Amino acid sequence: MTVTIGRRELLAAVGGAAATWPLAAQAQQPDRMRRIGVLMAFAENDPEGKVRVAVFERALQELGWTSGRNIRIEYRWAPAGDVEQTRAAAAGLLKLVPDVTLAHTTLATAALQRASRTVSVVFVEVNEPVAQGFVQSLAHPGGNITGFTNLEPTLGAKWLVLLKEIAPRVTRVAVLYNPNTAPYATLFSRSAEVVAQKMAVELTAAPVYEAAEIESALAMLGREPGGGLIIAPDPFTSAHRELILTLAARHKLPAVYRERFFVAAGGLMSYGPDLVEQFRQAAGYVDRILKGEKPADLPVQAPTKYEMVINLKTAKALGLTVPDNLLAIADEVIE
Repeated sequence: MTVTIGRRELLAAVGGAAATWPLAAQAQQPDRMRRIGVLMAFAENDPEGKVRVAVFERALQELGWTSGRNIRIEYRWAPAGDVEQTRAAAAGLLKLVPDVTLAHTTLATAALQRASRTVSVVFVEVNEPVAQGFVQSLAHPGGNITGFTNLEPTLGAKWLVLLKEIAPRVTRVAVLYNPNTAPYATLFSRSAEVVAQKMAVELTAAPVYEAAEIESALAMLGREPGGGLIIAPDPFTSAHRELILTLAARHKLPAVYRERFFVAAGGLMSYGPDLVEQFRQAAGYVDRILKGEKPADLPVQAPTKYEMVINLKTAKALGLTVPDNLLAIADEVIE
């Protein structure tokens, strides 16, 4: 017997079946591949850079994003804070049309902003993003950029206080930075100047653009006793940390740094936020943007935890006795 189905009955049958298609399709079809661009201010073989991207990728995986399955991560490395190299890397990255980009440091953020005002950017390790024109305000970024700030300018004063406490004989302190890669460093110097006057410390800026200038600056500072160093947060000084540590030891210069890895490699003391943690937090913002949220609506977040690290072996080599009160509040003491 032949059964004839009318048009109305056919549409009803198809409509009923279609209601079950989306769930079945989601179960059978692979996730759409998304592209994430990452611009790092480290050399590709720098172990610190590798630690950061490993944390970033692990955090993404915990959020359901796996490289090769539903995301493809494109890395570009621009070490030593080279402006032109960073701009070229940013332009090359954007040619791949990423869904979102991660910018490591001010220089990388500025390069991506210069190349595009539409591609979503999440930054880490950036100081004063409002003053630098990356966002309209911390609470309401208002554009295609948001992220995680690094340090408050008032930490310049904190670094000087710590340096004077661990090395009381210091009377001349230089703030070492590269103006091209750390234009914000003068903000830290200003906050330290007020404290320097009260402590009778001569505070000077030591701008450097090349490795040879680092050698000259530290040699001059070390010619007379009483010299000390504040190493400003800067991808240039981070890239040349081995040279800085070697020269600081050679010229007997007590120094305070922002990053723990300086102290782990032989520096005297560091005080600053957990920068690796920012990469984990950045993965959360990348996840939210990939799911449809806009950078303009994601507030810029500031560090909530700071850590102090002291190297006792270096202190001994410099002839310093670390006060008990510093040892008591230090998050880590390297012996």
